[in-house]
Amino acid sequence: MAKAALKKTPWTPPYYPIIYVRGYAMTRGEMDQTSADPFCGFNLGSTVYRAVAERERAPRKYVFESPVVRLMSEFDYSDVYEDGQDILDPGWESSADGQPTGNQLGSRSVVIHRYYDPASSLFGGGKTPSIEESAQRLSQLIARVRELICANPANQVKPADFRCYLVAHSMGGLVSRAFLQNPALDVAKTQSCVDKLFTYATPHNGIDVAGGNVPSWLTAFDIDNFDRDKRMPQYLALGDLPKKNGGRVDLLPEALFPSRKVFCMVGTNRADYDAAAGLSRTFVGNGSDGLVKIENATLQGVNADGSLGDYAARAYAFRSHSGFYGIVNSEEAFQNLARFLFGDVRVDVWMQLDEIRLPDKVQQAQDQGREIDALYQIEMLASPRGKLWYLTRRVAEEDSVACVRHATWKKEVPHYLSSIFLSNAAKVDDSDRSLSYGMTLGIRVPDYEIERKLWINQHYEGGYLFRNSIVLSMIPPVRAGAAWKVRYAWQDAGVSSPTQDVDVSSDQLRQRAVNIDIPFESFSIDAQGQRVPTRPGVKGKLQFRISAWNA
Repeated sequence: MAKAALKKTPWTPPYYPIIYVRGYAMTRGEMDQTSADPFCGFNLGSTVYRAVAERERAPRKYVFESPVVRLMSEFDYSDVYEDGQDILDPGWESSADGQPTGNQLGSRSVVIHRYYDPASSLFGGGKTPSIEESAQRLSQLIARVRELICANPANQVKPADFRCYLVAHSMGGLVSRAFLQNPALDVAKTQSCVDKLFTYATPHNGIDVAGGNVPSWLTAFDIDNFDRDKRMPQYLALGDLPKKNGGRVDLLPEALFPSRKVFCMVGTNRADYDAAAGLSRTFVGNGSDGLVKIENATLQGVNADGSLGDYAARAYAFRSHSGFYGIVNSEEAFQNLARFLFGDVRVDVWMQLDEIRLPDKVQQAQDQGREIDALYQIEMLASPRGKLWYLTRRVAEEDSVACVRHATWKKEVPHYLSSIFLSNAAKVDDSDRSLSYGMTLGIRVPDYEIERKLWINQHYEGGYLFRNSIVLSMIPPVRAGAAWKVRYAWQDAGVSSPTQDVDVSSDQLRQRAVNIDIPFESFSIDAQGQRVPTRPGVKGKLQFRISAWNA
């Protein structure tokens, strides 16, 4: 983005240093390649295409420059390299004759955790560091960044006030979690310096191959790092939590690092992941980004008493694990990253089903005491006003839907769908004070089963029990301390501006999340023009849990 095109409205500070932790490199050649790259892939962009109206015209390009370039052009971040030296190199602060170089580190710096350098045949001894060693070096790197930030008087930062952001791809998220969750690996005592963690396509619950967990004995290329039965509980210091939670390792103790400070960006496109000549996407299978299963790429907090806590924020994008159309080098993921780090408002979107109406024949079977089941697929798409991309995209064809089973639906409410972060500075029209986005909710017609036999008498593939879009706008108060106004409008009668009003006080937003329930129901229009509930159909409510962010 050209500097001249930047908005005058500033994004919300603070602007802490960003430490990027790259993902897994399998072979020695890949380790050499990543070590030779100053930004370890954080500097890769992509060019995608959008169709135009005329068939004869070429498609329209949409260029994403890269996370590093966009952080520099939009937020005035800079790299830390000076005269070919990294901040860990002895020549960064002083020259060969012992004279100070004058190099200083600004708060808006992008630092790369180059943990594969020791494994490289170019810079190291060829020995691949373990997850534990990489986590320890991350702790030490944060200490080094803190030292340099606090030494620069222009930053006006004291050691006790120093904070940084961790941004990690794939296995880098596991390195970050090992550092944050396992006190034994925090050798420099810098865990409290981390303000937020953002992960791209991290296998938080391990990697499945051919339908099963990576076995612990598969130590070649350190693939056992993704074994959730033995290896992951060790370096994540989870104790007996996996045994108490069905073998899960996608758990983050709230006392060590709050789940509210974590964002999980999930990829859903396996087709564009061509690692190992496409073998990875073949063995990992559907419902993945080509390497990591969608269901394994998110986190949930664990309370001090061992009960499950809040979900970490999450969003979904139709991007592969890596490559030209990978998740790191995507506009969708960058927009979520920027809003999570610097945004103003957080909206956690939940859905509660209050009633499910079965087809008449299926209902009759249930009334007769016969076993009924079905799997309801919940779709959700959300996009900000005036943009050409989704902040989150969950659809059935990409295996990214939330699923609700009929046999247990009353026990599983409400259902967390996604989190949306909004920013005043990202608006397309500065004269409009509102923060707005559109959201589509869809509930697919399921495959109904009667005593485990498929009932398809009235089935139309691809149909919906409910599908509608809603526009939600949040209007900040004109004067400090006054109420926010939240407006919304369903779009079933055509595109319309929000009209329904809800007042929310500024104190409520700052102190806790404000819940706004918006009802929905499947219906048809009768001969008199009245809405009539349909069968089959659903009735429920969307729950928007809105809170101030970075306030």
